[in-house]
Amino acid sequence: MERDILSDADLDKVRTAVRKVLDDNAQKGAELLAQHERQMKEHGTALDNTKEAVAKLNDSTAAAIERLKTLEQAFAEQRAAGDLRANGQKSVGQQFVESKEFKEYLPTADTIKGASKKMQVKTITSIAASAGAGIVPMRVPGIIQEPLQPFTVRDLLDIGTTESNLIEYVKEDVFTNNADVVSEGTLKPESNITFTDASSPVRTIAHWIRASRQVLADFKQLSSIIDGRLRYGLKLKEDSQILLGDGTGQNLLGIIPQATPYNVALNRANDTMIDTIRHAMLQVRQSFYPSTGIAMNPQSWHDIELTKDGENRYMIAQPSGRTAPVLWGLPIAEVDGLQPGGFLVGAFRLAATIWDREQASVMVSTEDQDNFVTNRVTILCEERLALTVFRPLAFVYGGFPAGSTT
Repeated sequence: MERDILSDADLDKVRTAVRKVLDDNAQKGAELLAQHERQMKEHGTALDNTKEAVAKLNDSTAAAIERLKTLEQAFAEQRAAGDLRANGQKSVGQQFVESKEFKEYLPTADTIKGASKKMQVKTITSIAASAGAGIVPMRVPGIIQEPLQPFTVRDLLDIGTTESNLIEYVKEDVFTNNADVVSEGTLKPESNITFTDASSPVRTIAHWIRASRQVLADFKQLSSIIDGRLRYGLKLKEDSQILLGDGTGQNLLGIIPQATPYNVALNRANDTMIDTIRHAMLQVRQSFYPSTGIAMNPQSWHDIELTKDGENRYMIAQPSGRTAPVLWGLPIAEVDGLQPGGFLVGAFRLAATIWDREQASVMVSTEDQDNFVTNRVTILCEERLALTVFRPLAFVYGGFPAGSTT
């Protein structure tokens, strides 16, 4: 006898019917449990009618499950190649019937399990055709951001404010000190200082991004991330301009282009990188300004920290704890913009000043380009500042001698 073709709808109908039987039997089981407890209190045993009702409940449940198993088997036999059963997997119905939770649910004449019990069917496979659609990825909250570099150059300098777009000042060039002892009535020696009029225009550093109004409204954290990221990017460019700006176009005139070249005549045989920095400090001091900071590439500071004595002991670093970036009592600014092997030593707080015209701010506008009709906003971050280097001789820029050791 040829078997009728079964469809997914047929299987769903039987599953629905089985669920209804199980739900009904769960309610009946709860009632029988209460009845059983009353009879045990009154008679010390369950009456025959209660036992008969339990037996019928078992038969009803078994019949429903058998019906589901029969249809599952028939449905599986007509499946095309590549069916789950062809791969040795159990059907949902089989997993349901064989599960520990379902077996514990079935009431028996000896032990009546009351009420319903939560039953869990394990995932068959993770492919989309099976149970993959039901697998929800775990989402780590927030946004994993790139590491932020520390701001270093600005922290070494003196900070002022201005309400103009141009800073004018007098820059000292050379001081010739001829002070000496003199006898009564004789001509005193004359010293000399030369000055140059200089100016530093206020420059604007800015950048912007666009975002949809919906994402800003629906993802509140994104607003603060955008704000922080834009300010961070602005500060990175600011540090680069303060140190390396060439003064052309809209660039600041940075410290290094104005610094005094390192005097290589100060070098001695077998100098280490630490010795070279001390020589540069002396050169700054000879301009009558004390050094207040040092800037170098992180690679150079790494090499200096690894300096060891004749007994292979670290001279500066403390491997068991964090070592503050300090050399000869001066703070070290690790600047990625400096080439490895280069250094800048100077009287940062005394010989140069940053003038803030407008501190970094973040502005949002819907009136940019086609923002209004595309539901987008433009987020702008900008600042205006100027840099003055009053005494270039107070900054010494150079490189560690080739072959210098650490």
